[in-house]
Amino acid sequence: MNAGSKFSRDNRAYWLGRNHRILDWLLYERSSIICLQLQAWPYQQSGDGLTAVQKDYFRVLNLRDLLFNDCGDRVAQLLHVELVPPYSQYDAHQQVLIVNTHLLFPHDSTLSIVRLQQVYKILQDWNGRKRGHVYKFLWSQEFVSSYDTAHPYTDPDAHKWVSHRNHRGNICAVDFIWLLNPNRYRKLLKTSWSEAVFGMFRYLLRRASLTAEDAFAFLKTDNDGDHIHSWASLNLTGHCNGLTTKEIKDLWVQADTDGNGLLDYKEFQQRIWNQNWSEQRDAADGEAKGNQEQTVGFSVKNAVLFPPEVEKGMWPENYSLSDHARLTVVFSPIRMPCSQLVS
Repeated sequence: MNAGSKFSRDNRAYWLGRNHRILDWLLYERSSIICLQLQAWPYQQSGDGLTAVQKDYFRVLNLRDLLFNDCGDRVAQLLHVELVPPYSQYDAHQQVLIVNTHLLFPHDSTLSIVRLQQVYKILQDWNGRKRGHVYKFLWSQEFVSSYDTAHPYTDPDAHKWVSHRNHRGNICAVDFIWLLNPNRYRKLLKTSWSEAVFGMFRYLLRRASLTAEDAFAFLKTDNDGDHIHSWASLNLTGHCNGLTTKEIKDLWVQADTDGNGLLDYKEFQQRIWNQNWSEQRDAADGEAKGNQEQTVGFSVKNAVLFPPEVEKGMWPENYSLSDHARLTVVFSPIRMPCSQLVS
């Protein structure tokens, strides 16, 4: 949750009272892990988030702040913890990595690339749509959204949940607690990155109502071997939040599967136009199989948003504690086999 409206930040008494209510609520909930987005008073430069763990359950082994100086003015916090007895029921040295971050809000399409860069750098609050490019990128890396896992969309209203009312008064679903278990086969990170960027490229071409032939012809009119001008015309480069020339060159190297320095129509079809890399993931395909070493992972037992109206896509007007809904997830440790990377 964050500090919310401009009024709450300009009115110190309101700001203090509101934060006291938030603290009271957190103490009442007594979650074993708490991830927060904070706002200092008054408009001070400060860390963007706070991660807290109960010392009765976890021992902190290491802590690292990740500064996004090269890809947006944000920060992430990486916490390496170990379960303490008797809660480490399966493994005396059961360890967990916790990442708490707050990505740039996607106010316009120029921020899509920098948001992907932020996730790529750190691999809660992603500040993005449920089916946006960041969501798909994490999905391709075998992360699962805890809330979506706990609420399979058998109920026609289940997909309507929201978690944030932004400064324009719009409501949207942008807050996530992601889980990556050790029994999932994961693609190489660079592979998922290129698929995510090409997916964005394809989306923009299709939004312009281009057919596959027209889109390929659009690229062919760019005499530059790396099609820099094509990327610039789609607003994916040429500005501070866009792709660098080196990143574009690397992407075309991956698209040019035969290595002849040219992108032919077959490669365009396979690597860009028809690449449904995220939507078609089969959960069973990602599970590690065989006689492999056993480790400990987590299952999602329950996930709840508060206030309850947001689970049906509505934001109650009388809710003033935060402009973000509370997301609480209950995990349960389970035995599972280890996995490995796949290309």
